[in-house]
Order: sequence, then C-alpha cells, then structure tokens
Amino acid sequence: MNSISFSKVSVRVVVDGSDSPKTLLHDFSLDLTERRIGVIGANGSGKSTLLRLINGLMEPSEGAVMVHGENTVAQVRRVRSNVGFVFTDPLSQLVMPTGREDVELSLRRSIKNSMQRAARAEKVLDRFGLLPLADQSIYELSGGERQLLALAAVLAVDPTVLVLDEPSTLLDLRNRELLRRTVAGLDQQVVMSTHDLDLALDMDRVLVVESGRIVFDGAPHEGVARYRELCAAPLPGATLGDVPR
Repeated sequence: MNSISFSKVSVRVVVDGSDSPKTLLHDFSLDLTERRIGVIGANGSGKSTLLRLINGLMEPSEGAVMVHGENTVAQVRRVRSNVGFVFTDPLSQLVMPTGREDVELSLRRSIKNSMQRAARAEKVLDRFGLLPLADQSIYELSGGERQLLALAAVLAVDPTVLVLDEPSTLLDLRNRELLRRTVAGLDQQVVMSTHDLDLALDMDRVLVVESGRIVFDGAPHEGVARYRELCAAPLPGATLGDVPR
C-alpha cells in the first residue's frame, strides 16, 4: 500500500489558560499517492501539524493516519523507520560537531560495524557533494550546506517517504535552487510544505491549508492561484485603515 492516508482526521490541543481545546486541523480525509506533494498556506494555518502527523510527531485526536499500511500511532517505530523528516532549521536536527559524525550517527542503528558505517557515510556525503565539507564544523557551513547535510543525514537510512517542513525558508537563491534540484532527483515520495510558490509549482499535487482546513486539493497551478486569492482577501474585521501604506 504505497500511499499516505488520512481517514477522518482532526487534531485538537489544550492551550495553557484555556478551558476548551483549540482545533489545529478540522476533520479531513486524504489519500496521497503522488510522487511529489506540496502543502501551502499561511503561517499558523496547520501545515506543520499536517506534516507532523505523517511520522507520528503528532497524534490525531480523531481518525487515523496510515503510511504504507502502517498506523502512525500503533506502529510508530516502523513508520519512523520509513519516514524521514527534515525541519525548517537544520541546526535543530544536526546534533554532532561535523557532517561526517552526524551522518554516521544516523546510520548507527542500521549499521553496527564502525568501518562499514564510516564507508557508507562517505558514500552518502559524496552523493550530495558534501565530502569536501565533511570534517568542518557545522557552524562553519552556509545555510544551504547545513540544509543539504540535514537532508543527507535523513536520507542515509533510505526512508521511503521524505517530509520537508519549509526547507527553503533560510536559504538564499543559489541554495534554494540547489535544494530544488536535489529534491527533484530523489527516488522517495516527498511531502513538502513551503512558502516558495515556485517550489510548489514543481509538485505533482498541491494542498492549500487555511485555518486548519484543506481548502484546495489538486493541480499545482490551480492550488497556487487559490492561495493567491486567499492572500489577497482582507482579514476578517480589517478596515482600510489597517492596510499598510
């Protein structure tokens, strides 16, 4: 079952100081089978919550999420072995001093022999053009190099699904294009949230999330157009005096 499915899923959380839960995602069902899926929407719309459901970082309050037939709650360890997750800020997941050490750390569970692990890490770093930077401090790398390294560390264990949460946010144009080419060449199914509408247009299918609801699901150009319409509409309660001059 090569799909990611959401069946009657909703997500609610209790916010400090509130007696009633806040709904982050309202009841929805989806079956994602395409190779490249983009998720777009405003900050706070529910994009990250949707992505975090895919590898069990968040659990649905109602309904079920299945990845290739496995439940993200009941079989969370198996799901996470198949789903790689790349965060917006690579420094939030690069935990070792150098790229070589970080990739080897990712491989520690799957490859017990240290020499074999080191050899595999070299191959992964070389695949992404990172071998010349492998022994530099991660703090000496550019934002694009760090993001590529975080991606390499996740892909080292060969997940079948790759989830990227706004991966281009901290990147300049050169590194954004590098990320774009890298993602396009991957074998994995990719689910990516982004504010970069050019990246969204590269996808096979686009979801538009607004106020915790999936308000569009379909072709990328139509999805981007729908999102532009939402962004152009005035916020509820806004007046002419609220518009920046």
